[in-house]
Amino acid sequence: MSLNPSLLVFIGLAIFILIVLVKTIRIVPQKEAFIIERLGKYQSTLEAGFHILMPFVDKLAYKHTLKEQAVDVPSQTCITRDNISVEMDGILYLQVVDPRKASYGIDNYSFASIQLAQTSMRSVIGRLELDKTFEERDSINIAVVDAVDKASDPWGVKVTRYEVKNIEPPASIKDAMEKQMRAERQKRAQIAESEGDKQAKINRAEGDKQELIARSEGEKQKRINEAEGRAAEIERVAIATAKGITQIAQSINQEGGMQAVNLRVAEQYLGEFGKLAETNNTMIIPSNLSDVAGMVATATSVIKRTDMKS
Repeated sequence: MSLNPSLLVFIGLAIFILIVLVKTIRIVPQKEAFIIERLGKYQSTLEAGFHILMPFVDKLAYKHTLKEQAVDVPSQTCITRDNISVEMDGILYLQVVDPRKASYGIDNYSFASIQLAQTSMRSVIGRLELDKTFEERDSINIAVVDAVDKASDPWGVKVTRYEVKNIEPPASIKDAMEKQMRAERQKRAQIAESEGDKQAKINRAEGDKQELIARSEGEKQKRINEAEGRAAEIERVAIATAKGITQIAQSINQEGGMQAVNLRVAEQYLGEFGKLAETNNTMIIPSNLSDVAGMVATATSVIKRTDMKS
């Protein structure tokens, strides 16, 4: 089966047009840049959007991303100022700001930036002692960024920041540092414990002081209250005694009062005499029982004289 020559021409022409369209039309994505060369020479930089090129004359030479890139800096051995080897790595953040310089200024700006970051890191670490490398991460990062950024300016690359990821000293140094840290923590714990014990003793002494003061105040108030109670008791007894004496005197002056006094005196005399008899095996009896009446008469005469004086 033979094909029509005109059909073959049409098919060939369609393929040619398709190839021309492919070579001519370029769509650049957002945050990317294309470098176009015309006959082997830089022609233009295409930014995001739709572009038409001259077929078979213009060529897409380089593609660059304009996004910030994170480039891993491999671990390397650095010597500190006190001659201790440490393994350090990091991560470098950079961004293409001039696609033309990034294309023609250097062959591989990522590799060159990594090498420059490692060289700068070794230089910075060589000026620091081991202890300072852990304390001054920020200053190390700033120093590396400054060094790499200045060198990468002709490459059309901007270094935004650098971060140290790991700092690994030798095993012997790590053991010594851990022992030092344990000793420091133990020292702080002992100081804190002694401070706590000191404060506890102060608090206990202050509590004992307050307790003694409170007890003395309580004892003082107790004695004052007891003295006031005894004084009030004596005063009330005296008042009651005075009232009793007054009432007795009034009763004696009434009709039959003296007879009652005589009877009371006789009763008390006999009662005391009976008690004496109960407590002693030998009892002395007055020779004349009329002494009882004489004693009563004597007591009665004393009462009368007292009454007359009053």
